[in-house]
Amino acid sequence: MQGGEPWTVDRFFEGDGTARNIYEAAERMASGIGPMTVRVSKSQVSFRRRRGFAYLWRPGMYVRSMVPVVLSLALPHEIGSPRFKETAHPAPGIWMHHLELLDSSQLDGEVEQWMRQAYEDAG
Repeated sequence: MQGGEPWTVDRFFEGDGTARNIYEAAERMASGIGPMTVRVSKSQVSFRRRRGFAYLWRPGMYVRSMVPVVLSLALPHEIGSPRFKETAHPAPGIWMHHLELLDSSQLDGEVEQWMRQAYEDAG
């Protein structure tokens, strides 16, 4: 594959069926909340309204990791759940919550609630 090819969902998840399955479940969840667009770059796949609200990335692209996908949610406040591997506060009014996903079953009702909050705030 040549470096100049555009990034697509297929290219981003190439060679990792588990990561692709997690993406597909997350995309179904996000599109079930409301209209959104998908943007793919070399480093992540983002779900967007007026701005991004959910981001999927593969930690194995950067560090040694057995985690296929991390879902990062941009929320207007911090959520104190032990499910999040890390929470960062990169800008005023934005808290990035990083959730390691080993399989699509982790995309449950609680995650959908958080994603809905992120979606509403991104409009």
